[in-house]
Amino acid sequence: MTVDKVRWGILATGGMAATFTADLVDMPDAEVVAVASRSDASAKAFAERFGIPRAYGDWASLAEDSDIDVVYVATPHSAHRVAAGMCLEAGRNVLCEKPFTLNVREAEELVQLTRSRGLFLMEAMWMYCNPVVRRLKALVDDGAIGEVRTVQADFGIAGPFPAGHRLRDPAQGGGALLDLGVYPVSFAQLLLGEPSGITARAVLSDEGVDLQTGALLTWESGALASVHCSIEGGTPSFASVTGSEGRIDIPEGFFCPERFVLHRDGRDPEEFTADPAHGPRTSLRHEAAEVMRALRAGETESPLVPLDGTLAVMRTLDAVRDRTGVRYPGEETVLV
Repeated sequence: MTVDKVRWGILATGGMAATFTADLVDMPDAEVVAVASRSDASAKAFAERFGIPRAYGDWASLAEDSDIDVVYVATPHSAHRVAAGMCLEAGRNVLCEKPFTLNVREAEELVQLTRSRGLFLMEAMWMYCNPVVRRLKALVDDGAIGEVRTVQADFGIAGPFPAGHRLRDPAQGGGALLDLGVYPVSFAQLLLGEPSGITARAVLSDEGVDLQTGALLTWESGALASVHCSIEGGTPSFASVTGSEGRIDIPEGFFCPERFVLHRDGRDPEEFTADPAHGPRTSLRHEAAEVMRALRAGETESPLVPLDGTLAVMRTLDAVRDRTGVRYPGEETVLV
């Protein structure tokens, strides 16, 4: 790293890469120095759009660029294992989009690789880095609503998506669960840890991906979480956490909330809102800031998004898919 800036490489040039890069270029301690795509034209167009000095028409060239401190992997999740692994093998630190990989086997391979190399690796679970979500978790951890008994979380987007769309393609890890369900599952596990029991049902497309999935997660403490995701209809994307002494409601957009309401037994409701100084609710700068903080501190993983937590979420997603019959190519013996 330079004294003042962390140097970023961007791997992929799609919508998520553009959104993240737009936030990075506005951060005074970040510098986007290179971008890679599978085509020269796409990489050069992206570089011109954001004023990036180096554009590569292949991923390997970016991975081998020693003037990069950390690579943001924004490919479809079916390519996360290959793309992130390539960067780690070349000695680059990595921030990898969610879901981390297609399954826990691939996730474990990346975690083993980064730990053997002493490199930084983090899943881009921006929800965990969001200041409003961090405030909610702190309140729950401090006992503001007593012992957590139930969590409800939902995320659905309006379809229909045509048969050739990425979300309908098993080869690209299509379906509602990995794209959207990762959020309600991650929210529940942020507050309760890895569940001890999992039941699930899904409606599958003709291609074999889940159009919508519902799951009930249980814990030895007696806590329950009801999670739902869909690519067949837009939902409120709400979340609620009920404890033995109160409740917290996130009315909408729980994965990047502007506010939540704390209901304590015997008290008036309290509303907590985002600080305008933190930027728009959809900003990805909080996860970028956490990566750069960790790199400057010499940390190989973030305490906000620990790798063991990422693996635990992947185990849950695998278990849900096992119970609903969703398999991706080459996975016949992967899921438990």
